[in-house]
Amino acid sequence: MDKNYSYPLDLSWSTEELASVLSFFNDVEAAYERHIQAERLLRSYAAFKQVVPGKGEEKRIGREFETVSGYSIYRAVQEAKRKGKGSISLGK
Repeated sequence: MDKNYSYPLDLSWSTEELASVLSFFNDVEAAYERHIQAERLLRSYAAFKQVVPGKGEEKRIGREFETVSGYSIYRAVQEAKRKGKGSISLGK
């Protein structure tokens, strides 16, 4: 699927940090567009939280991401936590 939007990124992040955040965004997209293993999404969320430890900044980035993509970071992570293991899909 073509992505016609920009990710909410902080240009002060290191290359590794940017890669972690982008990987997490891609995994959230996969949860909506296809499916993803809950464990994988939770691992990429943990890496994202290493870069964005604050709840306020996480919520701000989540709002920006949902505005541009239509996908909720919060809902994807909550579903992965609820399911624990196995595949999740939040497709419409």
